[in-house]
Amino acid sequence: MGATPVATEPVLVAIDGPAGSGKSSVSRAAAEQMGFGILDTGAAYRALAWACREDAVDLDSEDAVLAMLDGWTYAITLQGEQRVQVTLPGGTEALDVSAVIRTPEISSQVSRVSKHAEVRVRLNTMFRDIVAASGLPGVVIEGRDITTVVAPDAPVRILMTASPEVRATRRQGELPGVSHEQVLADITARDAKDAAVVDFLNPAPGVTLIDTSDMNFGQSIQAVIDTVEEARGARPSNEKER
Repeated sequence: MGATPVATEPVLVAIDGPAGSGKSSVSRAAAEQMGFGILDTGAAYRALAWACREDAVDLDSEDAVLAMLDGWTYAITLQGEQRVQVTLPGGTEALDVSAVIRTPEISSQVSRVSKHAEVRVRLNTMFRDIVAASGLPGVVIEGRDITTVVAPDAPVRILMTASPEVRATRRQGELPGVSHEQVLADITARDAKDAAVVDFLNPAPGVTLIDTSDMNFGQSIQAVIDTVEEARGARPSNEKER
Protein backbone atom coordinates (compact mmCIF):
# COMPACT_ATOMS: atom_id res chain seq x y z
CA MET A 1 0.00 0.00 0.00
CA GLY A 2 1.20 3.49 -0.78
CA ALA A 3 1.59 6.09 1.86
CA THR A 4 -1.38 8.36 2.44
CA PRO A 5 -0.66 11.82 1.02
CA VAL A 6 -0.15 14.39 3.71
CA ALA A 7 -2.00 17.65 3.21
CA THR A 8 0.32 20.62 3.24
CA GLU A 9 -0.53 24.17 4.15
CA PRO A 10 -0.58 26.68 1.29
CA VAL A 11 2.58 28.70 0.74
CA LEU A 12 1.67 32.16 1.94
CA VAL A 13 3.06 35.17 0.09
CA ALA A 14 2.39 38.41 1.96
CA ILE A 15 2.65 41.65 -0.01
CA ASP A 16 2.42 45.16 1.45
CA GLY A 17 2.81 48.47 -0.30
CA PRO A 18 1.51 52.02 -0.67
CA ALA A 19 -1.19 53.16 -3.07
CA GLY A 20 -0.01 53.07 -6.68
CA SER A 21 2.95 50.77 -6.03
CA GLY A 22 1.39 48.15 -8.28
CA LYS A 23 0.89 45.63 -5.52
CA SER A 24 -2.69 44.69 -6.46
CA SER A 25 -2.20 44.16 -10.20
CA VAL A 26 1.26 42.63 -9.81
CA SER A 27 0.10 40.35 -6.98
CA ARG A 28 -2.80 39.03 -9.05
CA ALA A 29 -0.68 38.42 -12.15
CA ALA A 30 2.10 36.72 -10.17
CA ALA A 31 -0.43 34.50 -8.38
CA GLU A 32 -1.95 33.44 -11.71
CA GLN A 33 1.44 32.57 -13.18
CA MET A 34 2.35 30.47 -10.14
CA GLY A 35 -1.02 28.75 -9.91
CA PHE A 36 -1.66 30.38 -6.53
CA GLY A 37 -4.77 32.10 -5.24
CA ILE A 38 -4.99 35.82 -4.53
CA LEU A 39 -6.68 37.21 -1.43
CA ASP A 40 -7.61 40.89 -1.60
CA THR A 41 -8.05 41.83 2.05
CA GLY A 42 -9.43 45.26 1.21
CA ALA A 43 -12.52 43.64 -0.31
CA ALA A 44 -13.54 42.35 3.13
CA TYR A 45 -13.40 45.83 4.66
CA ARG A 46 -15.41 47.18 1.73
CA ALA A 47 -17.97 44.39 2.08
CA LEU A 48 -18.23 45.00 5.81
CA ALA A 49 -18.84 48.71 5.25
CA TRP A 50 -21.53 47.85 2.68
CA ALA A 51 -23.20 45.33 5.03
CA CYS A 52 -23.29 47.82 7.89
CA ARG A 53 -24.85 50.49 5.69
CA GLU A 54 -27.35 48.00 4.29
CA ASP A 55 -28.43 46.97 7.80
CA ALA A 56 -28.37 50.54 9.19
CA VAL A 57 -25.48 49.69 11.53
CA ASP A 58 -23.49 52.55 13.04
CA LEU A 59 -20.09 52.26 11.35
CA ASP A 60 -18.48 54.33 14.09
CA SER A 61 -19.55 51.91 16.84
CA GLU A 62 -17.03 49.11 17.27
CA ASP A 63 -19.54 46.98 19.18
CA ALA A 64 -22.14 47.38 16.43
CA VAL A 65 -19.64 46.45 13.69
CA LEU A 66 -18.47 43.44 15.71
CA ALA A 67 -22.10 42.35 16.01
CA MET A 68 -22.31 42.45 12.21
CA LEU A 69 -19.24 40.20 12.03
CA ASP A 70 -20.98 37.77 14.39
CA GLY A 71 -24.00 37.54 12.13
CA TRP A 72 -22.84 37.81 8.55
CA THR A 73 -21.17 35.31 6.24
CA TYR A 74 -18.46 36.39 3.80
CA ALA A 75 -17.00 34.58 0.80
CA ILE A 76 -14.48 35.61 -1.85
CA THR A 77 -13.06 33.75 -4.81
CA LEU A 78 -9.29 33.25 -4.78
CA GLN A 79 -8.83 32.40 -8.46
CA GLY A 80 -10.34 33.68 -11.68
CA GLU A 81 -12.61 36.70 -11.75
CA GLN A 82 -13.07 38.04 -8.25
CA ARG A 83 -16.52 37.52 -6.77
CA VAL A 84 -17.47 38.68 -3.29
CA GLN A 85 -20.63 37.40 -1.61
CA VAL A 86 -22.23 38.45 1.65
CA THR A 87 -25.15 36.99 3.57
CA LEU A 88 -26.59 39.56 5.98
CA PRO A 89 -27.53 38.59 9.55
CA GLY A 90 -30.82 36.69 9.54
CA GLY A 91 -30.71 36.35 5.77
CA THR A 92 -30.58 33.19 3.69
CA GLU A 93 -29.44 34.57 0.35
CA ALA A 94 -25.80 35.14 -0.51
CA LEU A 95 -25.69 38.52 -2.24
CA ASP A 96 -23.08 39.26 -4.91
CA VAL A 97 -21.54 42.58 -3.86
CA SER A 98 -18.52 42.45 -6.16
CA ALA A 99 -19.46 45.63 -8.00
CA VAL A 100 -21.20 47.69 -5.35
CA ILE A 101 -18.28 47.55 -2.90
CA ARG A 102 -16.11 49.37 -5.47
CA THR A 103 -18.40 52.39 -5.71
CA PRO A 104 -17.26 55.77 -4.33
CA GLU A 105 -20.08 55.66 -1.78
CA ILE A 106 -18.62 52.56 -0.18
CA SER A 107 -14.97 53.55 -0.68
CA SER A 108 -15.59 56.69 1.37
CA GLN A 109 -16.89 54.64 4.30
CA VAL A 110 -14.25 51.91 4.57
CA SER A 111 -12.04 53.79 7.03
CA ARG A 112 -14.95 53.98 9.46
CA VAL A 113 -14.89 50.20 9.94
CA SER A 114 -11.15 49.64 9.51
CA LYS A 115 -10.33 52.07 12.34
CA HIS A 116 -11.67 49.63 14.95
CA ALA A 117 -8.82 47.56 16.40
CA GLU A 118 -10.91 44.51 17.34
CA VAL A 119 -12.56 44.50 13.91
CA ARG A 120 -9.12 44.28 12.32
CA VAL A 121 -8.17 41.43 14.67
CA ARG A 122 -11.32 39.51 13.76
CA LEU A 123 -10.87 40.04 10.02
CA ASN A 124 -7.21 39.03 10.21
CA THR A 125 -8.30 35.74 11.78
CA MET A 126 -10.85 35.32 8.98
CA PHE A 127 -8.16 35.91 6.36
CA ARG A 128 -5.95 33.21 7.88
CA ASP A 129 -8.89 30.79 7.93
CA ILE A 130 -9.67 31.51 4.25
CA VAL A 131 -6.07 30.76 3.28
CA ALA A 132 -5.90 27.58 5.39
CA ALA A 133 -9.10 26.23 3.82
CA SER A 134 -8.20 27.20 0.25
CA GLY A 135 -6.86 23.81 -0.87
CA LEU A 136 -4.42 25.67 -3.12
CA PRO A 137 -0.62 25.23 -3.33
CA GLY A 138 -0.20 28.86 -2.35
CA VAL A 139 -2.02 32.12 -1.76
CA VAL A 140 -0.80 35.67 -2.32
CA ILE A 141 -2.37 37.93 0.25
CA GLU A 142 -2.10 41.67 -0.35
CA GLY A 143 -3.30 44.75 1.41
CA ARG A 144 -2.30 46.83 4.41
CA ASP A 145 -0.25 45.55 7.38
CA ILE A 146 -0.05 42.15 5.68
CA THR A 147 3.66 41.50 6.32
CA THR A 148 3.62 42.73 9.91
CA VAL A 149 0.14 42.02 11.33
CA VAL A 150 -1.95 39.69 9.16
CA ALA A 151 0.80 37.25 8.20
CA PRO A 152 4.01 38.09 10.09
CA ASP A 153 5.11 34.43 9.92
CA ALA A 154 4.58 34.02 6.18
CA PRO A 155 7.59 32.34 4.51
CA VAL A 156 7.57 35.04 1.83
CA ARG A 157 7.00 38.68 2.82
CA ILE A 158 7.41 41.50 0.33
CA LEU A 159 7.21 45.28 0.59
CA MET A 160 6.50 46.62 -2.89
CA THR A 161 7.09 50.32 -3.33
CA ALA A 162 7.83 52.99 -5.92
CA SER A 163 8.56 56.70 -5.90
CA PRO A 164 5.57 59.03 -5.40
CA GLU A 165 6.08 60.45 -8.90
CA VAL A 166 5.96 57.01 -10.52
CA ARG A 167 2.94 55.98 -8.46
CA ALA A 168 1.14 59.18 -9.44
CA THR A 169 1.79 58.52 -13.12
CA ARG A 170 0.39 54.99 -12.81
CA ARG A 171 -2.67 56.17 -10.91
CA GLN A 172 -3.31 58.99 -13.36
CA GLY A 173 -3.70 56.41 -16.12
CA GLU A 174 -6.62 54.94 -14.15
CA LEU A 175 -8.24 58.33 -13.52
CA PRO A 176 -9.11 60.10 -16.79
CA GLY A 177 -9.51 63.82 -16.45
CA VAL A 178 -7.44 64.12 -13.27
CA SER A 179 -4.12 65.96 -13.53
CA HIS A 180 -0.79 64.42 -12.56
CA GLU A 181 -0.31 67.19 -10.01
CA GLN A 182 -3.62 66.38 -8.30
CA VAL A 183 -2.92 62.65 -8.21
CA LEU A 184 0.57 63.31 -6.82
CA ALA A 185 -0.87 65.60 -4.15
CA ASP A 186 -3.45 62.95 -3.20
CA ILE A 187 -0.80 60.23 -2.99
CA THR A 188 1.51 62.45 -0.92
CA ALA A 189 -1.34 63.21 1.49
CA ARG A 190 -2.28 59.53 1.77
CA ASP A 191 1.37 58.58 2.37
CA ALA A 192 1.52 61.09 5.22
CA LYS A 193 -1.67 59.68 6.73
CA ASP A 194 -0.51 56.07 6.36
CA ALA A 195 2.91 56.89 7.84
CA ALA A 196 1.24 57.44 11.20
CA VAL A 197 0.36 53.74 11.43
CA VAL A 198 2.51 51.81 8.94
CA ASP A 199 5.97 52.20 7.40
CA PHE A 200 5.79 51.78 3.62
CA LEU A 201 9.37 52.92 3.04
CA ASN A 202 11.43 50.56 5.17
CA PRO A 203 10.81 46.80 5.18
CA ALA A 204 10.49 45.08 8.54
CA PRO A 205 13.12 42.44 9.41
CA GLY A 206 12.75 39.46 7.08
CA VAL A 207 10.72 41.41 4.51
CA THR A 208 12.08 41.69 0.94
CA LEU A 209 11.94 45.17 -0.60
CA ILE A 210 10.94 45.36 -4.28
CA ASP A 211 11.14 48.89 -5.66
CA THR A 212 9.22 48.95 -8.95
CA SER A 213 10.08 52.56 -9.83
CA ASP A 214 12.29 51.47 -12.74
CA MET A 215 10.45 48.24 -13.56
CA ASN A 216 7.74 47.63 -16.11
CA PHE A 217 4.74 45.44 -15.30
CA GLY A 218 6.36 42.21 -16.49
CA GLN A 219 9.58 42.86 -14.58
CA SER A 220 7.61 43.59 -11.41
CA ILE A 221 5.75 40.28 -11.74
CA GLN A 222 8.99 38.41 -12.31
CA ALA A 223 10.60 40.05 -9.28
CA VAL A 224 7.80 38.67 -7.10
CA ILE A 225 8.00 35.20 -8.65
CA ASP A 226 11.79 35.10 -8.23
CA THR A 227 11.45 36.12 -4.58
CA VAL A 228 8.94 33.31 -3.99
CA GLU A 229 11.13 30.76 -5.76
CA GLU A 230 14.21 31.85 -3.83
CA ALA A 231 12.32 31.46 -0.56
CA ARG A 232 11.19 27.98 -1.58
CA GLY A 233 14.74 26.97 -2.43
CA ALA A 234 14.31 26.99 -6.21
CA ARG A 235 16.63 28.63 -8.69
CA PRO A 236 15.21 31.98 -9.84
CA SER A 237 13.88 31.76 -13.39
CA ASN A 238 15.49 35.07 -14.32
CA GLU A 239 18.50 36.43 -12.51
CA LYS A 240 18.45 40.20 -12.14
CA GLU A 241 19.54 43.00 -9.92
CA ARG A 242 16.80 44.31 -7.65
